[in-house]
Amino acid sequence: MGQDQTKQQIEKGLHLYQSNQTEKALRVWMRVLEKSADPAGRFRVLGCLITAHAEMGRYKDMLKFAVVQIDTARELEDPDFLTESYLNLARSNEKLCEFQKTISYCKTCLNMQGTTVSLQLNGQVSLSMGNAFLGLSIFQKALECFEKALRYAHNNDDKMLECRVCCSLGNFYTQIKDYEKALFFPCKAAELVNDYGKGWSLKYRAMSQYHMAVAYRKLGRLADAMDCCEESMKIALQHGDRPLQALCLLCFADIHRSRRDVQTAFPRYDSSMSIMTEIGNRLGLIQVLLGVAKCWMIQKELDKALESIEKAQELAEGLGNKLGLLKLHCLCERIYRTKEQHRELRDHVVKFHECVEEMELYCGMCGESIGEKNNQLQALPCSHFFHLKCLQTDGTRGCPNCRRLSVKPGYV
Repeated sequence: MGQDQTKQQIEKGLHLYQSNQTEKALRVWMRVLEKSADPAGRFRVLGCLITAHAEMGRYKDMLKFAVVQIDTARELEDPDFLTESYLNLARSNEKLCEFQKTISYCKTCLNMQGTTVSLQLNGQVSLSMGNAFLGLSIFQKALECFEKALRYAHNNDDKMLECRVCCSLGNFYTQIKDYEKALFFPCKAAELVNDYGKGWSLKYRAMSQYHMAVAYRKLGRLADAMDCCEESMKIALQHGDRPLQALCLLCFADIHRSRRDVQTAFPRYDSSMSIMTEIGNRLGLIQVLLGVAKCWMIQKELDKALESIEKAQELAEGLGNKLGLLKLHCLCERIYRTKEQHRELRDHVVKFHECVEEMELYCGMCGESIGEKNNQLQALPCSHFFHLKCLQTDGTRGCPNCRRLSVKPGYV
């Protein structure tokens, strides 16, 4: 298959894919991969296969094609192709919750500087790295990466990237419980979709609606949460987007749990768990198991809650997800307090505080914890964040966290 024919077949596949004929598109692209003698064409078709498998939640296949793409990029001896292929490798590992590998591949991308295309990809690299740091609950570095990605988006007038970063920032602030910002950023993403997204994939709209639904639920606005989640789920079903379907089912279950309707919540958790397991989203599975444990606690089935917590703990330890561990210790503390098992209670209280210290989840000005309840937070330029009220009271005398770090042994 020659260069012109390769291009035609790739375009044919794209047309089929955009018409929701995904399996037909995949067959066309696989034929190109088998028959084309044009390395640049093969590189492009591998990019199409990587994107399609990502959206279907076939992350192991995504990773397999990303590895082949790196070999093709090396054959082409082009730094732009190599940067793009390493970014796809980073994204594949991010989806499979291999966060340390994601960070390592992102750093490789950032070290391959020099060309215009590489510089344009830096925003996407920063976003992927931020998501990985967030998966590891390294909040300062995650925020630093998201802010870099946002700067790249603004400098390159890349509204799609800005939309994706806003969704990640929504997730970031949901995790540290500043629900005002958790809602603000996905609302901003939804505005970008409305203003600029006429020719965009509907996944951007679905993504922003999902993150809005999560924030609305946290704020107790359950009807709004249900409306946004239903819209997101509708698009996810139309496009066969399995990862988003799993997240929406989790959100539906959480909404029903917030209404204390555990009988309706349980089947939705089960459906979400089934898809999360199938696609390999271990971070999502931790959230599902946390929700299931809370349902058992509502029903006062404490031993069943502990079973779910034990499974979630194994996953969180395997991923290095410290916030997940903190939440699990918090639930165990409540359970063992009710059961009056004081030795176990003390163990979990100690482990909870160790997690808080490790993640620096406390305000460096007042010393109170961050992420325990809904609070307005503000980040300084160094990406350390504090209670907004503390910053307003204290003024801007520099970052106390940075001052503390600077006098630690090894920094002097």
